[in-house]
Amino acid sequence: MKKFAFIIITIVLLLMLDSCQSSRESSRNSGYTQEKELTVGLVQKEIKKGMSGAEVAEVLGSPNIVTKDENGSETWVYDKIATEVNYSENQSSIFIFIGGVSDRTGSKTVTQKTLTVVIKFDERSKVSSFSYHASKF
Repeated sequence: MKKFAFIIITIVLLLMLDSCQSSRESSRNSGYTQEKELTVGLVQKEIKKGMSGAEVAEVLGSPNIVTKDENGSETWVYDKIATEVNYSENQSSIFIFIGGVSDRTGSKTVTQKTLTVVIKFDERSKVSSFSYHASKF
């Protein structure tokens, strides 16, 4: 009887392990692709006048906004916002026999960063100019 219970438990554990996936495998299987982090340095280093739209998309990914003017020239806008939250907590306690004193303090810091990149293409669909604006507050 103990041998039978051991076999059943082993099978159940193996099935449970088989059904578990790492988050990376799960992301890969769901079709999720992680974008490159958009930074001023990446724009400065990689984006050049005369690049095609395909080359820009390979470096920066898909734009958030695409517009076309009356001449048929496109403008791509990349607008990224990131929020970073840091929280730290300090705790001090003094216990004397049965009673005690506890003091908790903490601080929270919230930082927001924005980056807007505007890329203008000419009538041949080549980069004619680009600009960017970054802020952190």
